[in-house]
Amino acid sequence: MSKDFTQMEDSNLSSNPSIHNISSPERRMFLGTAGALALSTLLPACAQTSTLTPVAQATTLSFKPIPIGTTDKMVVPEGYRAHALAPWGEPVGIAGNMPAFKMDGSNSAADQAVQMGMHHDGLHYYSLDGSKRGLLVMNHEYVDDGLLHVGGMKDWSAEKVRKSQAAHGISVIEVRDDGKDWSMVRPSRYARRITANTPFSIGGPCRGHAMMRTAADPRGETILGTINNCASGRTPWGTYLSGEENFRFYFGNFDAKDQHQQRWGLVKESFFGWEQHDSRFDISKNPNEPNRFGWVVEVDPMDPTSTPIKRTALGRAAHEGAWVAVTKSGKAVVYSGEDARNEYIYKFVSRDAIKPAGNGLTQAQANRELLDNGTLYVAKFNADGKGTWLPMVHGQAGLTAANGFADQGEVCIKARQASDLLGATKMDRPEWLAIDPKSGWVYCTLTNNSARGATGQPAVDAANPRANNAHGHIIRWKEAGDFDNANFEWNHLLLAGDPAAARAEAKGNIKGDLFGCADGIMFDPAGRLWIQTDMHASQMYKGEFANLGNNQMLAYDAATGQCKRFFTGPTNSEVTGGTWTPDGKTLFLNIQHPGETAGDRSDPAEPTKFSNWPDYTQGGRPRSSTVVVRKIDGGVIGT
Repeated sequence: MSKDFTQMEDSNLSSNPSIHNISSPERRMFLGTAGALALSTLLPACAQTSTLTPVAQATTLSFKPIPIGTTDKMVVPEGYRAHALAPWGEPVGIAGNMPAFKMDGSNSAADQAVQMGMHHDGLHYYSLDGSKRGLLVMNHEYVDDGLLHVGGMKDWSAEKVRKSQAAHGISVIEVRDDGKDWSMVRPSRYARRITANTPFSIGGPCRGHAMMRTAADPRGETILGTINNCASGRTPWGTYLSGEENFRFYFGNFDAKDQHQQRWGLVKESFFGWEQHDSRFDISKNPNEPNRFGWVVEVDPMDPTSTPIKRTALGRAAHEGAWVAVTKSGKAVVYSGEDARNEYIYKFVSRDAIKPAGNGLTQAQANRELLDNGTLYVAKFNADGKGTWLPMVHGQAGLTAANGFADQGEVCIKARQASDLLGATKMDRPEWLAIDPKSGWVYCTLTNNSARGATGQPAVDAANPRANNAHGHIIRWKEAGDFDNANFEWNHLLLAGDPAAARAEAKGNIKGDLFGCADGIMFDPAGRLWIQTDMHASQMYKGEFANLGNNQMLAYDAATGQCKRFFTGPTNSEVTGGTWTPDGKTLFLNIQHPGETAGDRSDPAEPTKFSNWPDYTQGGRPRSSTVVVRKIDGGVIGT
């Protein structure tokens, strides 16, 4: 595999190999002083006003912001410290099976199956003892095969495919604060690795569906593995939700005449080469296998013997992740975005209320079928600052057999086609979402869309107001009354960019510290909003991105509208994932693909030209890792 699949996407999609080629707070468009006049000429007149009220800020942000990062180091504000906790290749802590990481890449596939996977992404903390001991559950989005194996992709083999598959998926590790700092607990009865070959149950309307059946699974009830897991959500009943994002690049030999496969952007030759030694990923032999990926998956981290489940009622998409709100009547509302150019934002409302623990069941066990029944919706953003959730229900609004939807299972499998038919709003790559626990506003990062406004592509609209949207923006909405309401109002929090850019569309309206390509977004325990970025190696340090430095994490001060830079990552890495201990005094985040290159990912020498973080071994392999950030005086993060 000599291709660099990121070149087929917007150039910041280092962690997203999928894109199918594809002010004042009460104003709907936050127009800062720099660039505001130029932006006002680009936006629809209806996008300039709104009666929305500001979002309340829980506490102040008193840390001293840091400058842009340009080195192969993590940088935090004065009074803070950070260290790598759980790099790729560290054994997760399964008793009796803890092989050490080998820097030369000679670990076997069996070793990798019990070690931390590659390219850490979304993660969450689950308390075992308050803020002193807990579980970290995290995704491993994809792999750099050049780094993973001895000799990279030379002499490609079934063993290398199995090792690549083992480096994908999800890790569950136990961590503890010993009074000095955090470390992994090994062995741990909770330690677990879920890979591209772990059995998953199918839940919801697609269980047993004809389009989910294969020769290996003729009943359509069990799927092997999860792949390209990106962002994550933590449910109120204590489980972990993970999105299967760019699954399309894992399959080869598709039928060019198959319109369903074409709509999902499947390719003739996969970027990972698995089909060469695993026929499951050869579409000509297993045409339904791609339908078994692209789901939100649910894992119970407290029970390492439990079978994870693919939740098909939430719809199939290039899911970035999934985030849960709760209605006043106790129903679960799951929001998700599809990280692909010109695709959609969804929500799912459960039929039933969340159940408490009882009768010998944990709350996770009591709600094992909660996400299998309910109503799926797709968002339509109107130009007047209002919006509607369009129900994706078989038999309604044209979702009928005559239009290619035989039943609700087919609506979910063909969620993109259903959204097309319903006329939902095509968005600029919806990535992470965050739900304000106090106000009920839901925030979504729209990372970029360089194709917006180009010939044959969707034109700019009120929700996606910039052509060649290289820097992206953040949108937010609030339902009328409760999370399950079909109507909402929306605005933009900000447009990313640099006021010094020559192009008016690239200036943005950020107040304070600049950034581009927002990806992660999250609220901390005090209710403060944090933003992370994912610019690609091919963008950074030049052109419209020359003044933005390395990828970073910033805090948004709602009281002033200012962005304050808190953390910058090593060279060419993505800063992603963010979870706090309940006391707010420890932040865990992930550094993904340090040393990433715009060149050949199959060449093991490429990333090492730029980074050997975190080991700083001369010529050593760079390793994605979970990072611990703490305040030296033991205070709350952000103060």
